Amino acid sequence: MSWFIVLIAFLLASIKTTNNKNPSVSVVIPAYNEEKTVAKIVTVIKKIDYVNEILVVDDGSTDNTVKEAMSAGSKVISHKSNLGKGAAIKTGFKNTKSDIVAFIDADISNLTSKKVDNIIKPILEGKTDITKTKFARESGRVTELTAKPLLKFFFPEIVFEQPLSGQFAGKRTALNKIKFEEDYGVDVGIVLDADVHGIRIQEVDIGNIKHDMSPLSDLNKMANEVVRTIINRAVEYGRVTMMDTLGNYIRMAIMGLSLIILGLFTIFFVQPIPLFLGSIIAVIGVILTIYYVIKLVSKSFNILKKGSRGSILKSFLKMHFPFLVCGLILILMLTTFMSATTINDGVISVEPTSRNLIIFSHPDQQQTISVRGPYTVDSAIENETNFIRVPQDALTTMQMDIGDTIELGDTTYSVNETRPGEANTLRIPSDARRYLDVSSGDVISNSRLNRIFDSSIVSHTINSSNLNNSTVLKENFQIFAHKSNETEVNITLNGKHIKTISGSFKNDSQYTVSDNGNIIGMFNGKNIKNNETLKFYSGNNVIELSFDDSMNETTSSQFLSSNKNSFIEFYTN
Repeated sequence: MSWFIVLIAFLLASIKTTNNKNPSVSVVIPAYNEEKTVAKIVTVIKKIDYVNEILVVDDGSTDNTVKEAMSAGSKVISHKSNLGKGAAIKTGFKNTKSDIVAFIDADISNLTSKKVDNIIKPILEGKTDITKTKFARESGRVTELTAKPLLKFFFPEIVFEQPLSGQFAGKRTALNKIKFEEDYGVDVGIVLDADVHGIRIQEVDIGNIKHDMSPLSDLNKMANEVVRTIINRAVEYGRVTMMDTLGNYIRMAIMGLSLIILGLFTIFFVQPIPLFLGSIIAVIGVILTIYYVIKLVSKSFNILKKGSRGSILKSFLKMHFPFLVCGLILILMLTTFMSATTINDGVISVEPTSRNLIIFSHPDQQQTISVRGPYTVDSAIENETNFIRVPQDALTTMQMDIGDTIELGDTTYSVNETRPGEANTLRIPSDARRYLDVSSGDVISNSRLNRIFDSSIVSHTINSSNLNNSTVLKENFQIFAHKSNETEVNITLNGKHIKTISGSFKNDSQYTVSDNGNIIGMFNGKNIKNNETLKFYSGNNVIELSFDDSMNETTSSQFLSSNKNSFIEFYTN
């Protein structure tokens, strides 16, 4: 039995050894009339112990390139004529069998084993599938003037510093998916194919390199071939369609969404435009949007099928982003309208209620800015038939406070605070709701509060640190839907400033001041217009009122004239 266990152990060790076998590496050197440097290139690469094969592809050289390569110990395959760098790379790849193939130019005069190592090691270590190089010199004219601008336009997700580097390496499994161009377009073609097929590609720095600069005629040829490759790949992978046809679909879909938004705004907010015209605009927008969204989705799906989804995600996001934002705006509008929709007796009512921006310039509010409303009407709590619970923001708008009373018809209600969790809920008894013509569930914007409570009489208790505990001071005013000029009233008691209140007065009305229900004086609009300071006496108390109507402000509260209640009421114990 022991021999069987030993046999199994040897088999497992054999399998483990096979799985850990290092991948084989070939280096292909395309060369055309490089007799001065090709031998040195071969010699440098031979020093790398993990390189299993060196192949020089002679692309129809007329000098001693073949002789120099063979003397340095390299295998050589020759083209009968000059076919181009891409053709030489393709020949080299077909005639090697290694797991990893690297391609090194034959004209680099300062190549070192470390530079080659930097190209191949990331693949051996499993960090990437393909490597391309960058090196310490300024990008060439072809790169800056042709390759980079075209790549940025058609393939914005590709951000390599030097897309036309010349030296690269890759796993055979990855390179089998690459279409090798026959000419100078081979470098950028590899980058584009790898990107579209979702192959991992890494740009590695190999430091400074030295080689002969190409003459202007060669640069012209190189530029033409690079441009042709990029354009061909852009057509093949749907990038031209993305920029042209797809872009037009996106623009038209945005136009449709914009028309829907325009139609909705004209229906709900623009009174001079007839309702039917706003509806027609919105319907046209719906038709355009549906039509072009269908074409957009169909075309986008076809483009995605042609390559890796991840590789063109950035391009898609950049193109579709305006459409997505416009769609988000429409969704927010529709949800706002739907949340403000009510159906009563078969009648649909939509009242968008924005959170109204209120800017206060009154000194007492210290020019603060607040956002108020909307408020939802609800029924009163059981046994609170004489109470109205009003949110604090609504109280501020109507110049009221908790503890005040409000007269609605023939009934007076006390104002109470809202319950926890009901910051924007108006709890109103049924009789008061009927008087105000509101129903439970109604949503009231902050700007509509004064219209809802129009002509309601408010008795507001004035609080001041200069009032002793035995004195209560109240002002009486009406809430009006319309605005009128505001007047400030400074109230002083026995030489101490009590409060500055604001509201409007009628020029042709009389106003009274009372103490414990007894009238102690009166005044009219003429006294106010002349900004007089009025004194009223009650026992040992001296009450002074001074007016300032130069504020150029408007208010919705109007002080009560003498035919109803006193303007100011004092109560002392």
